[in-house]
Amino acid sequence: MADTLNQNNMIFSSKKRSGSDEKDHHDDFFVTKKQTKSLIWEDPAAALANARHVFGEHGGVNMSIEASATFTVMEPETMRRMFSGELGPDRDFFIYSRHFNPTVLNLGRLMAALEGTEAAYCTASGMSAISSVLLQLCSSGGHVVASRTLYGGTHALLTHFLPRACNITTSFVDIRDLQMVKEAIVEGRTKVLYFESMSNPTLTVANVPELSRIAHEKGVTVVVDNTFAPMVLSPAKLGADVVVHSISKYISGGADIIAGAVCGPANLVNSMMDLHQGALMLLGPTMNPKVAFELSERLPHLGLRMKEHCKRALEYATRMTKLGLKVIYPGLEAHPDHTLLKSMANKDYGYGGILCVDMETEERANRLLNVLQNFTQFGFMAVSLGYYETLMSCSGSSTSSELNHEEKELAGISPGLVRMSIGYNGSLEQKWSQLEKALSRMQEKMAF
Repeated sequence: MADTLNQNNMIFSSKKRSGSDEKDHHDDFFVTKKQTKSLIWEDPAAALANARHVFGEHGGVNMSIEASATFTVMEPETMRRMFSGELGPDRDFFIYSRHFNPTVLNLGRLMAALEGTEAAYCTASGMSAISSVLLQLCSSGGHVVASRTLYGGTHALLTHFLPRACNITTSFVDIRDLQMVKEAIVEGRTKVLYFESMSNPTLTVANVPELSRIAHEKGVTVVVDNTFAPMVLSPAKLGADVVVHSISKYISGGADIIAGAVCGPANLVNSMMDLHQGALMLLGPTMNPKVAFELSERLPHLGLRMKEHCKRALEYATRMTKLGLKVIYPGLEAHPDHTLLKSMANKDYGYGGILCVDMETEERANRLLNVLQNFTQFGFMAVSLGYYETLMSCSGSSTSSELNHEEKELAGISPGLVRMSIGYNGSLEQKWSQLEKALSRMQEKMAF
């Protein structure tokens, strides 16, 4: 891993400098693990509430937005000390917003609290977070073991881009088959075990504790994409080393922002910001501080939103199953991973806000989507998730289209798999009535 330029503690302080470069270091940017252990492990919302609140420059209840791209120093010698790593954000010294920005740093602190990690850094997109982590942990000739069932963009990165551009190869496995995972890891060569806590789109739930144990026994770093299950699952609590997010989804909640996050050990996050070898620093997937401000204002109500997403998803999945539809949802007892998810999930947050309906063929899936959007207004035909309206797509021809036919079969993605990100707009019964009308209209034209 890259040298950290003596920056191992740089991301933890929020004490404002008051004129002198020589002052005591205050390690209070994050609440320490010891202080938050009982909160973060039991309730992510409590951990967020316990994170230090940053006020505005003039005492506003909301923090100020630091929109500067570059930052001044009071003394010429200070700049040299900043570039050498002697002075950094832990003492409120900032160089340039591609490196660290106070507003983005604050959001990172909140993301670390949410996921129970030492540190976090927020990026311009979820894919930039994933790419940067993999490039930091793997060098040319490196090897990754990954789940067969991943978001299409991640699958394409591992299958096509990294082998061609970086000589980094990947072995894809059935993440439920622990023996297969174990056998795929090549000691000394495999650097990362990568999977999604709840897979896109098949909703396979990963056994994070066992997978982490297998990886750690062979010196492999565990990276988990928790985009589908914020608040529901806390992978770092369960043994994972790094947690990545597409903040564009549930955390944003408004389908109006593209952003990502890397949550993990402080030494890893700081190494990714190293001036000479840091993937984040050198590739530059910089988050706009205005975006960081908006996201920090949405995180406090993420728990409330997730509970409602999950409540409705479970209710609709239950009712749709009774109507004879082939529903995939880990909150249902019939789901093969229900017991596992229940054993790992944070209490009271449900089983996720996404359900799938297998219509078997793309034609039937498209017919259902058309009726749901254009005749009963149940939801929108659109990719992404976590919006207050229900978003629906046929995964095989959209977000998983990067996989070829054989890869889709191995991943368990049916041609007619309809993914629904259940929203909370309108009342539950109002939206169910719209869904029921759509299903009735479908039944008039064809048998399920």
